[in-house]
Amino acid sequence: MLVRRALVVLAAVAGAVIVWAIADPLLGADLDVRFGDSGPVDHIAARAVAVTTLAGGLLGWALLEVLERRAGPRAHDIWVAVAVLAMLLSLLGPIVGGMTVSATVGLLAIHVTAGGILIALLPRGIGPGAAAEQPLPRRAR
Repeated sequence: MLVRRALVVLAAVAGAVIVWAIADPLLGADLDVRFGDSGPVDHIAARAVAVTTLAGGLLGWALLEVLERRAGPRAHDIWVAVAVLAMLLSLLGPIVGGMTVSATVGLLAIHVTAGGILIALLPRGIGPGAAAEQPLPRRAR
């Protein structure tokens, strides 16, 4: 499970950096942000995207591991709820700080890509046998 979850975190980093590469250098979105009326303008570089996605992915993974040990069969449901809330809150950064519409849309796409990959795949992991070893729980009808 360790390798499969590590692959998910790396996939989220790769996905976020790919979206950054499409938005910033290819489409010229200039992913600039400013927080506050008189704060400095910061350009979001690929390194910042990779490092923050890696940090967020590792924190999410750590929380998932703790919940699996302590919360029992509801661990994945709790984790998904927390992860979705964290991703929705993270969207406030680009909405508030984006300097242009294209910067805001590009940054939102990065957040949704990274969060979507982590939320969809981290509980099961990716790689050979991931789906077979740990199926998602069935919902009551």
